[in-house]
Amino acid sequence: MLQGWQQPCETHSILKKFIMKEAEKIKIAVERCKKAFTLKSATSRGTAISKVRIVNGLTCEINEGDWKFSADMPKAIGGNNSAPTPGVYGRAALGSCLAIGYMMKAAELNIPVKNLEVEVQADFDDGALLGTAEKNIPPGYLEVRYKVTIESDAPEEIIMKMLDNGDMHSPYLDVFSRAQKCIRKINIVNTKMND
Repeated sequence: MLQGWQQPCETHSILKKFIMKEAEKIKIAVERCKKAFTLKSATSRGTAISKVRIVNGLTCEINEGDWKFSADMPKAIGGNNSAPTPGVYGRAALGSCLAIGYMMKAAELNIPVKNLEVEVQADFDDGALLGTAEKNIPPGYLEVRYKVTIESDAPEEIIMKMLDNGDMHSPYLDVFSRAQKCIRKINIVNTKMND
């Protein structure tokens, strides 16, 4: 009977070592990047480029660097329902950015985290997308909420400071919270032959 009781403890110990090893890897990488950015601030700046191309109806092929994925819309709105919608990617960008930022900060501060989950909820009115909603209804989200569930042995005060710091430095929380300057450039390719 004692061996059966010890098994979960051994598993817990192995899991704890794995979590600590991952946290240490993250901490070292974050410290290395912070040092590089402090020594040469220009290394922290860049421009990301995603290319999106319609491939079939509303289905989009998205490329950025080595990454290639698709976005689509449901069949009810004319899509092929072959991939997540842009909204799914947007909410996932916010949730994953927050989760990653929290874990980076937890590793940096040696806060043990056994489990972390971010749920993103967003209210919308698709009538604004199609021009059928009242004029004061925006086509974007009406409200965005996120719920963080964290499992840790650290004191609540320390966890809250870590989460607040993560929010303060989250790129996608900033994108969702602050209006961005968006500049449209147009390149029209006329396929009509001149007579």
